[in-house]
Amino acid sequence: MPKFDVVIVGAGILGLSTAYHIKKRNLAARILVIDKFNAAGQGSTAKSASAFRCLFSSYTNYVLADSSVEFYRHLQENLRIDLKMQWTGYLWLLDKENWRKILPVLKSLCRKGFGFKEYEKEDLVKQVSLNIDLTNDEEARLMNLKNVYKGVFIPKAGIVDAACLVEFYEKEFLRLGGEIRYGIKAENIVIEPCESFGIPNEPYFWQDSRIAGVKTDKGVIKADKTILATGAWISEFLDVLGIECFIRPKKRQIFCIPAKNEALKQLLFTKGFNPVGCLPFTILPHYQILIRPFPSEGVFWLGYADEFPRAFKLEEDPQPEKNFYQFGIYQVLVKYFPQFKDCRPTSAFAGLYAINTLDGQPVIFEERDLIIVGGTSGSGIMKADAIGRIAAALFNGEEYAFLYGGRRFKVSDLGLKDRRVEQEKLII
Repeated sequence: MPKFDVVIVGAGILGLSTAYHIKKRNLAARILVIDKFNAAGQGSTAKSASAFRCLFSSYTNYVLADSSVEFYRHLQENLRIDLKMQWTGYLWLLDKENWRKILPVLKSLCRKGFGFKEYEKEDLVKQVSLNIDLTNDEEARLMNLKNVYKGVFIPKAGIVDAACLVEFYEKEFLRLGGEIRYGIKAENIVIEPCESFGIPNEPYFWQDSRIAGVKTDKGVIKADKTILATGAWISEFLDVLGIECFIRPKKRQIFCIPAKNEALKQLLFTKGFNPVGCLPFTILPHYQILIRPFPSEGVFWLGYADEFPRAFKLEEDPQPEKNFYQFGIYQVLVKYFPQFKDCRPTSAFAGLYAINTLDGQPVIFEERDLIIVGGTSGSGIMKADAIGRIAAALFNGEEYAFLYGGRRFKVSDLGLKDRRVEQEKLII
């Protein structure tokens, strides 16, 4: 294969956003994206809840999400590119303790233009028939479930079609002259000495060496720069090189419940929260089980990002677990929303979060001509455009990236050597 200026491993949302922004700023560069699947966005991107929000405990994540969401709004509303973007909002149901914890975050973001609305628990009972008081429920006590104290509604949030978003970046990258080859599996990273002496098995520790491309099942692809955007698989490539990235894989599962009966239909198409006329993306107290509305399909998506004792485990084809819903999600869900009583999923799927175990923020850095882009901890779609712009600035050797809307972001803040971010506490 011929040599490229850039080879990007991974055609998910991060890989294609990065490819697009680098190509847009380097039109003469020959850039190749490869992916083991036969189409774009078929890995963890396709198995995402495909939602977006601008509520994070860290200001860094807020800026990444907010600028990306504004770009998606621009595509949808100004350029008429249908991303199936709907402003359903997020409804965060909080117990008293978590309300006190999140209030300083909300007030801090409000000073920067962030908007939210408080709902009293009594209003939530009227609007969505929510069960707010579990005091006398012995089962709820055994499960450590808390009473609902407040609801926080975030209007600048909603749902989007991941496939449509991926398609935008793919088409634009190709239109600019980029190249994509699907059905090519990257096996390992190619290391070469900067100056070869023809010694067997070089380079050795005393030689300057660099990343020179990637070995695939279809042969070696050489490039001046190699970019890893393989999500949960990043550490698999880096561990053998002795490069730390603080990215670990964890399975996440989604279960689909159709709104078949009248009570569920009323819940799904709840009025008064948003212009869509549906239930917001809703997060339950304490365990943060999520309810993702899918009004066009007449279903709910249900999930929960479990931590201990969920293993850090790389699975080539992760599968949903029946008991995770039946004895986990369902038992909590039905206590707050009795409308789901006796409901069983008609379908389910599972993917992998690329968890940044350091601070829950994205990781973008370069090591010996290898650029790593990942660690989004389950929020890749909602930050993808900003991440692509920052990766492009790193590629171009720039100190700052300019996010959509003109906000300036210091590239090294998401690196490892001079990292400057806060711990993210609102990962769901």
